Amino acid sequence: MKTGLRLPEVTFRTRVRDESIGGDNPFRWEDRTTGDYFAGKRVILFSLPGAFTPTCSTYQLPGFEKNADAFAELGVDDIYCMSVNDSFVMNKWAEGQNLAKVKVIPDGSGEFTDKLGMLVAKDNLGFGKRSWRYAAIINDGVIEAWFEEPGRCDNHPEDPYGESSPENVLSWLRGEAARSAAE
Repeated sequence: MKTGLRLPEVTFRTRVRDESIGGDNPFRWEDRTTGDYFAGKRVILFSLPGAFTPTCSTYQLPGFEKNADAFAELGVDDIYCMSVNDSFVMNKWAEGQNLAKVKVIPDGSGEFTDKLGMLVAKDNLGFGKRSWRYAAIINDGVIEAWFEEPGRCDNHPEDPYGESSPENVLSWLRGEAARSAAE
């Protein structure tokens, strides 16, 4: 389990919209660090094998988006979706998913995912190195709760999904809120 561990320090290469650039592609590079995303906040981070993939696009990402208000009511400041994809891919996927609440983090080189111990080979699917599916509640850069799909290994023949589902994370948060209220 990774509960209690501090997240690895990484710089993420992102592309952000900047209307001052003009033209058909008004985006510029902006480096963001682990601290920029996670310091001083309680957030949900979930990671998945790839943008535009079936389970990720049909269940996991839309589920976190749909439940964003419920998560906020339970003390979650932001929800981040990470994948070992570049910023161009992550931004286009976010646009295609009509995201209003969940924010995407590109881990293009897989550096964060590797330092977290979640980088696996997905060569059997033609993906190369990708993230194993997980979700976490992060409090000021420290892992408060960890939800990892079973069977993490290279070239896993299946794509397990359930532990890291938004419904499971929401259930855990509701349980924590009930325990706190009872104390």
